[in-house]
Amino acid sequence: MFERRTTRQINVGKVLVGGGSPITVQSMTTTKTADVEGTLQQIYALAAAGCDIVRCTCNEQEAAEGLAQIVPRSPIPIIADIHHQYKMALAAMEAGVHGLRLNPGNIRKPEHIKAVASEARDRNLPIRIGVNGGSLDPSLYEKYGGLTAAAMVESAMQEIAYFNEVDFNLIKISVKASNVPLMVEAYRMLADATDIPLHLGVTEAGPPPAGLVKATAGIATLLLEGIGDTIRYSLTADPVEEARAGRQLLEALGLRERKNVDLIACPSCGRAEVDVIEIANKAMKAFEDKKLPLQIAVMGCVVNGPGEAREADLGIAAGNKRGHLFVKGRNVAVVPEDEMVEALVEWAEFINEHGTDAAIARADTVKAEREAQRDRSELLNEKGDDANRAQEKIVEIRKTIEN
Repeated sequence: MFERRTTRQINVGKVLVGGGSPITVQSMTTTKTADVEGTLQQIYALAAAGCDIVRCTCNEQEAAEGLAQIVPRSPIPIIADIHHQYKMALAAMEAGVHGLRLNPGNIRKPEHIKAVASEARDRNLPIRIGVNGGSLDPSLYEKYGGLTAAAMVESAMQEIAYFNEVDFNLIKISVKASNVPLMVEAYRMLADATDIPLHLGVTEAGPPPAGLVKATAGIATLLLEGIGDTIRYSLTADPVEEARAGRQLLEALGLRERKNVDLIACPSCGRAEVDVIEIANKAMKAFEDKKLPLQIAVMGCVVNGPGEAREADLGIAAGNKRGHLFVKGRNVAVVPEDEMVEALVEWAEFINEHGTDAAIARADTVKAEREAQRDRSELLNEKGDDANRAQEKIVEIRKTIEN
């Protein structure tokens, strides 16, 4: 396991960031903040998907007034996103937000930056310095001859210097870029320069699946190096997808306790008795909102399925038009092929409530194993031990080399 970088700790509302606290997931609403009910509906959906902190834009008076109504009803802390108008930051704080995000490339006057930091200091309110590769201060762009990691880090350090002048230190930092190697380099450089908690993200990653790949490449690389205290996937998609992706990444890396199903599935082969992709997608949909912290396997055949997925809490493998359910690698039941997903859900709910031992105890494992063995034998007889004809290919390979 990797060792996490030691950072300071700040409070965003009741959520801790940095200092060894669990890495948090963030997202941003896409509604108009003045639309109080619509924004709250999205915030609740984000919280249900695993979001810990949510950002709302505060770009006009109506947005600030909306925040005053949203903050007390939100289930998670609210960050106000501020761009060009520093007075919007002051208004957002008056509305009761739990933190601010300032883009140093947009608010450049030192007196404005220090005015916001002074008010935040008095309110004990954290600020994220949100450096963005697409809005770097022109003077830094010119100094470094373009967008570089050093330029982004200097932008962050300049902002910190202004904060230091008014004795404000409740800070977290992001240095996001849409170029993954550049983003990784900037965060590594920043991690060496300060112990301030870092907010990770690949900005403007784009729509899934490419956006998911880009964001994961950058964020996961840094997390595996112990860098990062809070994360956001910046996808061109419903923000709920951002929250789900962030939560799933942290669970996959063992950085957060599992809250929902970890679905594993075989890639299929010549032995597959069903459309594994279709069954797996149906299962993902069925478990989407179940909040069952289990590993569940969908396997295409009974020949290797239970063995390959023996560590899963629950699984199902197709064979002879039937689905063979197994718990921790042990066959427990046989169901019709068209009831495979429904059976998975029913057994998963039982296991979540009673445990795997109880699930095995309630099953006729002797009968289930006998049925599975029969279907394995029939499948092997039908397709052979070498379903993909590997042995024939090996013979041809050897002939080619020998000649």
